[in-house]
Amino acid sequence: MKNVALHNLGCKVNSYELDVVQQMLQENGYNIVPFDQKADIYIVNTCAVTSEAEKKSRQYVSKIKSINENAKIIICGCASQN
Repeated sequence: MKNVALHNLGCKVNSYELDVVQQMLQENGYNIVPFDQKADIYIVNTCAVTSEAEKKSRQYVSKIKSINENAKIIICGCASQN
């Protein structure tokens, strides 16, 4: 079973979307772990409303690399297009 860590930045829409993703992952046998734990996959739902939000999005990606440099990182949300 693969471990997945999720983190949301941004609005209520982002939060809802990540809740749906989490539910789908669990229904398909993935184990959800806290974001600061080692996981096989990290999903960050980003925000680009402000420059500070974009900065935080980049910081979370850096944090993931320090936790598990071999993890797959999935970036979604507004800042993913930037």
